[in-house]
Amino acid sequence: MIIVKVGGSVFSDKKGEPENFDHETVGNIAKEIAKFYPHEDFIIVHGGGSFGHPEAKKYGIREGLPEDWDTANFKRIGFTETHQAMLRANANFIKVFVREGLPAFSVSTSSVFITENGEVAYGDMEVVERLLELRFIPVLFGDVSIDLAKGIDILSGDQIITYLAKMLGPDKVIFLMDVDGIYDGRPGEGRLIQNLSREEIDSLLERLQCTAAGTDVTGGICNKLEEAKKIAEHSEVWFVNGKVPGRLSGAIRGDGFGTRISG
Repeated sequence: MIIVKVGGSVFSDKKGEPENFDHETVGNIAKEIAKFYPHEDFIIVHGGGSFGHPEAKKYGIREGLPEDWDTANFKRIGFTETHQAMLRANANFIKVFVREGLPAFSVSTSSVFITENGEVAYGDMEVVERLLELRFIPVLFGDVSIDLAKGIDILSGDQIITYLAKMLGPDKVIFLMDVDGIYDGRPGEGRLIQNLSREEIDSLLERLQCTAAGTDVTGGICNKLEEAKKIAEHSEVWFVNGKVPGRLSGAIRGDGFGTRISG
């Protein structure tokens, strides 16, 4: 079984118009998956892109629910609005995949996972496992979450994948990005790292200045590497350019161009 994460920057321009969707790129991704399905089982997880992020930021979802009624109700409305935006992104994915003859099925993340301070506290895997047994392709997404400590929060697609990898033990986890992989420096400036062991991640995080107080200047790559370190305990991890046709297929086969992380 292979888990594919489609980053928000792959299917959407975060700086563009709200809720823009790159049908061509997602169509290419679906076509590549169709070459390997049903021989391989797949789970798809996608990010927020220009759908969820603006709403989550506008309403300050990550701050949780305050005691003040008016502020809390403003955030409750925002919680719903953010979720609805993500459902619209997800609906686009389902349409494109079904068009390619793939039985993609939406799994609403906020109905399956509960967080505590932004970390997964509980995830109900029964529906996902049953869908896989029935040869569906579950499609999950970064979403809002009910949080045991803060009331409400955001659960990222990367964290969802870490939990899925731990519970399901996939053969591979493939992150699709808008760059060629993991760089030893800023994307496009540093050297592309083609092979990386789990043990080398900590030193790379230091070189990239991924400290608790530091600023993540590498476009969120610090968080991805932290999650990849956890995922690599359970499966092989790939980071490849999802905007370049053929890169996903290469990672699925195991001879792709990008960054491969071994346990």
